[in-house]
Amino acid sequence: MLKNYSVTMILALGMMCVLLIGGIDISIGSTIALSGMGSALMMRDGVFSNTLLGFVMSILIGLVCGLVIGLVISKGKVLPIIATLGFMNIYRGLTYLIANSQWVAAYQVPEKFKAFAQSNYLTFGLVNNLVTIMIICYIIFFIVMKWTRTGRKIYAIGSNPEAAEISGIRIDNIKLLVYSLMGAICGLAGAMWVSVYASAQGDMATGIEMDVIAACVIGGVSLTGGRGSVVGVFLGSLTIAIIGKALPLIGVSQFWQSAIKGVIILVAVILNVMAQRVMDKNNLKGREM
Repeated sequence: MLKNYSVTMILALGMMCVLLIGGIDISIGSTIALSGMGSALMMRDGVFSNTLLGFVMSILIGLVCGLVIGLVISKGKVLPIIATLGFMNIYRGLTYLIANSQWVAAYQVPEKFKAFAQSNYLTFGLVNNLVTIMIICYIIFFIVMKWTRTGRKIYAIGSNPEAAEISGIRIDNIKLLVYSLMGAICGLAGAMWVSVYASAQGDMATGIEMDVIAACVIGGVSLTGGRGSVVGVFLGSLTIAIIGKALPLIGVSQFWQSAIKGVIILVAVILNVMAQRVMDKNNLKGREM
């Protein structure tokens, strides 16, 4: 189960950082498609066939996509929802454009690249490669968010932007960093996606942002910023994975699955807001005393 949902679980880490600074990114599905397709086309055309290069190229494409979004939001002062909505369509259109509305079939993807998602050689036969990458990402993010200045700055910006700016934090630079990181993670996810499905299509990863945002919200990440944890995101992602695995087994149709996930997000947001209000009231009472 973890292998099939490793992509979503990794993406949730990047989305957590975006939400923590008070932003949002609904373009991640399109970024995944563009980066995965770009790398797959290069492998198809013989530019390279090495698995590592395939991943690196996909990550670089995703990084550039995230960097552009970050520049528009941080320097252009465009609302994140508007900017990412625009880039969602731009990147999806570019994906179809570079692929000439075609797709990269399984026989055109190098055998070693396809085998990566099914292998476990990164841990010498112990754990699947995709799960290994996911675990490494969670360990890195846990350390960064808990014990580094960058992690504290991300939390500070989401909690109180004015206070963060007064304290000397360069908010624009952190926003640029976070969206670039989100793009790089999408690039990693794009390569993983191509390896899992042994192909690249223009519509791949469509709608994945819903699962990713749901995982974050269920895991306790506030949509208003400043609150959330890596452990919570892991548990939220695990919940989404269990739901995604269980619903088809009990015969729930694809349409109802989307509706149920939407209800879960709505309930989680309401509970999140209620919890935040209780915390604010308790803090206010503490100050009055």
